[in-house]
This record gives sequence, C-alpha cells and structure tokens, in this order.
Amino acid sequence: MFLSRGVQQMTMPNLQVDPSRIVQRIEELARCSATKVGVTRLSFSEESERANQLVAQWMKEAGMDVRKDGMNNLIGRYEGKDRDAPILLVGSHLDSVVEGGKYDGILGVVAAIEAVHTLHWHGIRPNCSIEVVGFSDEEGARFHTTLLGSRAMTGHLRPEELLAKDDQGTTLAEAMEQLGMNPHHYRAAVRDPRTIRGYIELHIEQGPVLEQIGQACGAVSGIAGQSRYTFRIEGKSGHAGTVPIQWRKDALAGAAEVILAAEQMASQCDQLMMTVGKLSVFPGVSNVIPGAVEGTVDIRSIDDELRKSAINEFVRKCENIAQRRGLVCRFTEVMDSPAVLCSGHLTNVITDVLKEHGMAPVKLVSGAGHDAMALASITDVGMIFVRCKDGLSHHPDEFVSVEDIETGTNVLLDVIRKLTA
Repeated sequence: MFLSRGVQQMTMPNLQVDPSRIVQRIEELARCSATKVGVTRLSFSEESERANQLVAQWMKEAGMDVRKDGMNNLIGRYEGKDRDAPILLVGSHLDSVVEGGKYDGILGVVAAIEAVHTLHWHGIRPNCSIEVVGFSDEEGARFHTTLLGSRAMTGHLRPEELLAKDDQGTTLAEAMEQLGMNPHHYRAAVRDPRTIRGYIELHIEQGPVLEQIGQACGAVSGIAGQSRYTFRIEGKSGHAGTVPIQWRKDALAGAAEVILAAEQMASQCDQLMMTVGKLSVFPGVSNVIPGAVEGTVDIRSIDDELRKSAINEFVRKCENIAQRRGLVCRFTEVMDSPAVLCSGHLTNVITDVLKEHGMAPVKLVSGAGHDAMALASITDVGMIFVRCKDGLSHHPDEFVSVEDIETGTNVLLDVIRKLTA
C-alpha cells in the first residue's frame, strides 16, 4: 500500500514544465502511424517500435536509465536518493486504435517524461525512484484483448493469450518473435508489489464533463468495469431475388435486432454503457442473403453487479431474437475487468494539487478503461484527467489545447513531487 509520510504538508519551490516540448513530441509520435488519417499504431508493429525508439531517446534526455521488459513495456527509471525504497510508477500507453487521435495515452507518457525532465534540469533528486512506463498494448486494437502490457506487469496475463490472433491471423507470440522477443519471457515483466508505492496516470478525459464545467483537470475516483464478448449469429444464405422475406433466415437482420436491444438496454440505465462495435457479414455479397454475422459487444458500468446482470439479460434477449427468427446465436467472453476504485490517499493528493492550481477538487468516474485498472491489483492507483475538445476521443479530431497540456503536466509534476518527497 502507499506510504504517506505526510508529504502533502511540504512546501516546495515552484517549477514549470515546457509545453512546447510536449506538443512537439506528441506531433512526432503522431507520425509513427500506419495510416495518414488519424493515428494507427498497433502493438508489436513497425510503427510501435519507431515510437519506442523516440520515447526511449526522450527518457534518456530526461536523465533516466531505459529498458524494456518481457512484454515490450518501455520503462525509464529516474533514480532516487533511496535506491531500495518502493518506487513511484507514472505512465500510460503508447499504442492506439485504428485511425485514432494523437493524445490518447501518449499525453500521459510524454507528460510524465516532461515532469521528470523538469526535475532533472533543476537537479532535484526525489527520495524514492520514479519509473515512467509506456505500456505496449492498452487498447487491444490488434489482438482484441486489452491491457496486455499492464496485465503482464501484474502477473495476470494468461499463457493462452499468446495465441490471440490479429485480423491477418498473426498470433501475439508470432508478432513478438518478429520483433526478436521470446514470447515465453513475458513473465519477466511481473513486478513485486512490495517494490511499488503507487501508480499515477495522466490521461485525456475522453468525455465532456471537464469542458462543460470549464476546468482543465480533474481527479478520477474510479474506473468502470468492462466486459467484452464476441458473438456469432448463424442463419442460412440464399438468393437475394428468389427467397421470400417471410422464409428467410437472415443473420444480418437478426444482428440488427441485437444491436437495437443493446442500445435500448443502455438507454434505460444511466450507469450502463453497451456498444456493438464490430460486425463481419458472411458471405458479404450484395445479392446473397447473409448467412452468418460475427460481432463484438462491449458492456461497461461502475457497478459490477449491474454489469453482470445486464450481460445475462442481453444474452437472453439475443437468444429470444435468434429463436424467433430461426437463427443460432453464440457468445464468447473475451475479457472481464471489474470496476476499480482509485486510492483515496492518491486522489486526495491530486485534488489538493488541483486546489493549489486554482481549480475545484473535481472527481470523475472514468467510463473508459486504462492501464490503472490492471495496476490496481498490485498497488494503489491515482489518475488525473485533462480536458479534451468536445469530449472527443478515438477519432482523428481528438484535441487538447496547449494551455491544458501545460496545466495538466504541471499538476502531474506537483503530484509526483509530493509523492516522492
């Protein structure tokens, strides 16, 4: 657990980060992309390795020793006065969704490097060491299973997940081997909880609350639990011009009802989010009745019991839809992450710093998943949200102003200083 030491009462000289350097680095990383529209930087790819090289260089410039662990997490260590004291972890992820934005995850890593750079520039050595982490795969956009890097660090990555495949049929193990890694060494990434005093993550809000209240930053009180499932609906293909509507077993028509059922359930409960995010139609020909549909459903809530009951109800609704239409519907669980409450102590430190910077001590619930969810199983976690324009994320138009970047990074710097004093 986190060691307090009464650090909140300490008075420290004022330091300021360099926002222009942060923005420049975010722009450089945005060019590590497989697409020209938005940012596509999937894990264990050529683009991710280019990003790792840049981030490693910046970590070294900030006075850190750099290494990679067995799951390709990039780690920069800024040595403290007491080398044996539990360390403070700070970071976020370096991967992206397909055609996503340039700030998601990246802002947290670059801001953490800038905070350490500022300490190094002023010759400030913290009492305990700081490790900045760029996690290798938070989004799950390539292998459709999330938090690979952070779950490996906590010891919760399962061996069978090495067999997860991307859309080209490449397994995670094969992708690691292509980078010269031994996939079976992923266990070397596991950290001893006794060596970590806490984890702090700065991240864009990915929602509209901070913008609505007119504030640059807020503290996160908790992260919603998530469940992801794949589903397959099987019907019967047939000629689009000859099979009467009432005799069809149209899998896509059944999938349309499934999507509407998810939307209806979520619209009836403020604490529940449900999204069908991907569909593949077979055989996928314009003049053939769809015989099968494969898709994904994402279910989230800060209330785990509500989330679990919603899953059961949704499966029942889908089975009824399938039975009525003469279809077969099957679900397969991909992931299940319980809701996470952030550490009360770390959250209080963050809200104290917000007040010191003239902001209200706002606390928000995150509906999005973060590496902090995984780290919470081995240490206390705290999160800082930074306002993003229109609450937009996972989109090329994702945007954070220079002023908010500067404010958020200064807040992060002061939180780090309080926690490592």
